[in-house]
Amino acid sequence: MRVKIEYSNRHIHPTKELIEQLYGEGYELNFFKKLSQNDDFAAQETVTIMGPKTSIENVRILGPYRDQTQIEISKSDAYKLGINAPIKLSGDIENTPGIKIINELNEVNIEKGVIIAKRHLHISPKEAKELNLKDGQIVKMQFEGERAGILDQIIVRIDEGCQLKVHVDMDEANALNINQNDEGELIV
Repeated sequence: MRVKIEYSNRHIHPTKELIEQLYGEGYELNFFKKLSQNDDFAAQETVTIMGPKTSIENVRILGPYRDQTQIEISKSDAYKLGINAPIKLSGDIENTPGIKIINELNEVNIEKGVIIAKRHLHISPKEAKELNLKDGQIVKMQFEGERAGILDQIIVRIDEGCQLKVHVDMDEANALNINQNDEGELIV
């Protein structure tokens, strides 16, 4: 089965509390564009993240708010920042490093939450049933082209309202010369 792939650059999934610490009490994120999954959206707001070695500017904030702040970066970003971010599923921020988040008004240190997101397949319950896939199952995806290859260890994430897509980070997309919405062959 052919499945589209989406890659994401570094970004922050904030709590309401973090946004108010950065921008002030009662502040609401400003919509920039809709993302493909559920009610996710990119906000107009960006921040700088600062690690022990250096900082990265223009890190996009995503909504809606989460229960815990999570910052998703690539392995290249982790090297640049000087932090040891583990590869984890989104939402699992235990035993992860923190980072300083800076905007034009404030600086906030978070104690944990920086991860390199595991590659994953978003799929609706109906599609998962049709393909006989289970939540948490591991699948592969094969790509053609000049830098053809197979991505292994893709975690199936079943959720109502999801569009069938594989999510990877920029390092993974660049390694296989994958463009946004290219397709690969799902291997179950």
